[in-house]
Amino acid sequence: MKKDQVILGIETSCDETAAAIVINGCEIAANVVASQIESHKRFGGVVPEIASRHHVEQITIVLEEVLQQANMTMADIDAIAVTEGPGLVGALLIGVNAAKALAFAHNKPLVPVHHIAGHIYANRLVTELKFPLLALVVSGGHTELVYMKEQGHFEVIGETRDDAAGEAYDKVARVLHMPYPGGPHIDRLAHEGSPVIDLPRAWLEEGSYDFSFSGLKSAVINTVHNAQQRGQTIKPEDLAASFQDSVVEVLVTKTVKAAEEYRVKQVIVAGGVAANKGLRSALETAFSEIEEVDLVIPPLSLCTDNAAMIAAAGSVLFEKGVRADISLNANPGLDIEIFNA
Repeated sequence: MKKDQVILGIETSCDETAAAIVINGCEIAANVVASQIESHKRFGGVVPEIASRHHVEQITIVLEEVLQQANMTMADIDAIAVTEGPGLVGALLIGVNAAKALAFAHNKPLVPVHHIAGHIYANRLVTELKFPLLALVVSGGHTELVYMKEQGHFEVIGETRDDAAGEAYDKVARVLHMPYPGGPHIDRLAHEGSPVIDLPRAWLEEGSYDFSFSGLKSAVINTVHNAQQRGQTIKPEDLAASFQDSVVEVLVTKTVKAAEEYRVKQVIVAGGVAANKGLRSALETAFSEIEEVDLVIPPLSLCTDNAAMIAAAGSVLFEKGVRADISLNANPGLDIEIFNA
């Protein structure tokens, strides 16, 4: 009988200190996340120095908690997977050094994981992946379309040229005087209004799967300022609905087009913005008409940053023989396609 593969995952790329234990790449034994949202809320965004300090305070507590919840010791762990990048360099360093210390102390293999690969493999915790597949990654720092012809192989076919979708949501929320993080507030408000304000869609050049949301963000800001100068009132609900309608239309249209061109069997959604109800609904509607493509959207708990996704991706990389030694360092600009080598 084959022994279960047990991976300990560690994630500290931004403002969540997380650890998880995943069995055979698809079963969560324990998943612990210490969030810092309350600390960053008053600043309107993540403050890197504060994030790093919180990671230092929480990392040992989170690691002890995850082992306790899983009723395991380090002797039960086969390998340690950790987010190498991208992310905030100071935050990444805490997780990387904690993973290296554990790997050295307990003589365990160390597996470096790309943060976006983690978001993609969060879907494996829901269902088995079917290849070839297309991943739509939408988060505060990333908006990408990633084609995967096989397990552990990543090809970025489209990415943002400026603001990521989640970043645009947060900036528009700030204009509407909403607290950080702004995405959930815009999503809620959008369902109370109507998309009656004409806002741009950045389609870019013909055939491109890249994204651009900076112009849309600027258009929202200009709409608000112009209305204020004229003494006019814009309903926040309608502005939120119009903004979200523009973002969602571009994301869904390009995802559908890429899925058809690349003839994928599955489309998976990943990242914090995958929790957006407007996006989830629009994708479900669009792909309900394409019988040969399965749409997979993870539950809300696996959309935002967590370590179960890092352990799930680490499981695949571990099987592929990917290893790091004690010289592993944080890499805030890490390229996901480097893991294809």
